[in-house]
Amino acid sequence: MNKLKQVHAHALRNGIDNTKFLIVKLLEIPNISYAQALFDLIPHPTAFLFNKLIQAYSSHGPHHRCLSLYSQMRLQRCPLNQYSFTFLFAACAAIPSLQHGRKLHTQFLKFGLDFDPFALTALLDMYAKSGLLASARQVFDGMIERDIPSWNSMIAGYARCGKFAEARELFELMPLRNVATWTALISGYSQNERYEEALEVFMEMKNMEEAKPNVQTLASVLPACANLGALEMGKKIEAYARENGFLRNVFVSNALLEMYAKCGKIDTARRVFDEIGSERNLCSWNSMVKGLAVHGRWKEGLALFHEMLTGGVVPDDITFVGVLQACSHGGLVSEGWRLFELMQKDFSIAPKLEHYGCMIDLLSRAGELSEAYSLIKSMPMKPDSVAWGALLGACSFYGDVELAEKAANSLFELEPWNPGNYVILSNVYALAGQWDGVAKVRKLMKSNQVTKLAGYSLIEAGGHMHKFIVEDRSHPRSTEIYVLLDEISSKMRLHGSVAELDAEIENHV
Repeated sequence: MNKLKQVHAHALRNGIDNTKFLIVKLLEIPNISYAQALFDLIPHPTAFLFNKLIQAYSSHGPHHRCLSLYSQMRLQRCPLNQYSFTFLFAACAAIPSLQHGRKLHTQFLKFGLDFDPFALTALLDMYAKSGLLASARQVFDGMIERDIPSWNSMIAGYARCGKFAEARELFELMPLRNVATWTALISGYSQNERYEEALEVFMEMKNMEEAKPNVQTLASVLPACANLGALEMGKKIEAYARENGFLRNVFVSNALLEMYAKCGKIDTARRVFDEIGSERNLCSWNSMVKGLAVHGRWKEGLALFHEMLTGGVVPDDITFVGVLQACSHGGLVSEGWRLFELMQKDFSIAPKLEHYGCMIDLLSRAGELSEAYSLIKSMPMKPDSVAWGALLGACSFYGDVELAEKAANSLFELEPWNPGNYVILSNVYALAGQWDGVAKVRKLMKSNQVTKLAGYSLIEAGGHMHKFIVEDRSHPRSTEIYVLLDEISSKMRLHGSVAELDAEIENHV
């Protein structure tokens, strides 16, 4: 940078015009503000310089500056080409700005530039990221020459919106795939909470030679491991990440940290957090604070929060969710109220539903049910199922029938399909000996056609997740499984009989 400043000073002293060279070199660093300042001194910039600056803003932001430069080009009658539109479409995809994107599309066609595959792919990607899949598909189908990025953009668009039948159809038709193709599918499944499919695709990818997982792949699949509790798979992914140096990427490290925290390995999560070191971002701190909180290690969670503040890291709304959860698990009502007020006063963070939910959970766990109910009634937004659910759960624990009825009735309106709420209210009535209430709940469930879903277990074995329901025989190896279970059951009964016999002998000695 200093050398470029020296070159600039030398040019000014000697009347040499090397503005173009300086702008290009500054954008490579990039120092966009300096390049923009030099650009503004040029009376009539060339299309080349306009495009270089638009490309820089498209890559690094702020993206709206691309549109300002586009307007400037039009005013100065500077000719736009396929490169201009490629970068402009990318900027509209990042903002996103569909209104400007459509206008650009019209101009793009008007200038007859729809022969360029790179610009068309950028256009397709803009529509796909904006959720306009029909428009994206129209562009895709009209492309004479489709490169891998065009297929990937279309697959990613479908997967992101949960249209997996369409995504898989294109995936299978694709003549050649790369790592971005596989990652698009894995990410789509993971973002749509279809974690089992995300892991299945990842395992399929691992067995293929055409593409090896990269940092984006791992950052997409680790949340699936976290939500499924697939600890062994998560450990294998960590080993692969370490072997390839991917843990230097903070997004992979954060995803690994969260995976261990959600899988109950909080000490391992802390080890990963410590390894991130100075590269930690706010997500790293938030995941660790929340992980400690939900594992009942609220003292450590709050200590980490104070360490975070001391280090100059500014918390956000997610941070305070973790901090309030720590107070809830520690039964710290006064501290919870203090932090709830601090969030607004010192950090100008308006409480969201999640924060009210944490406070209601804190008050409910502490047995302050009336205060929790009052807080629900005073909320500036409509209470959600988390808030009412926290109160109902506490009513079940403390046996408050009256408040349980109020909480349950609100939950029946919010989520009439959820059998859990009916079951909890029924249990409250049963504990209070109000059997007419139990009968009323059962009748209500029947009239609303609500049935209690069977519980299931997920077991990880051989790199795959296996799902089992009570008396389930759908598993391909169910015959072997039940033979083994019967054998274990027989041994347990035999052990029980022997234990009873030993106890009987001992009693008569």
